[in-house]
Amino acid sequence: MPRYLTFHTLACLTRQGAAQLVERFRQAPGIRVCRVQVNLQDGKMLVEWQAPERDSLERWLDAEKMHRDWLLRVEYEAGEGLLEPAT
Repeated sequence: MPRYLTFHTLACLTRQGAAQLVERFRQAPGIRVCRVQVNLQDGKMLVEWQAPERDSLERWLDAEKMHRDWLLRVEYEAGEGLLEPAT
């Protein structure tokens, strides 16, 4: 399943609020949350998802009224090695 990254600006989010938001993400039908990174001081959140297609992720985020600064499909990645297609 394709992977996507979303970046969000959040106002007045507490650690408990972030935990609740992550749990809400985990309830998304047909969409999987892989990883969430949060900076409460700056009010920023980066989320890695797996979704069948971009439209289904966008529709779900819109239905949940979850504003995003951007959404990116991950096509290639490099860890310790060479740039390779994302799986």
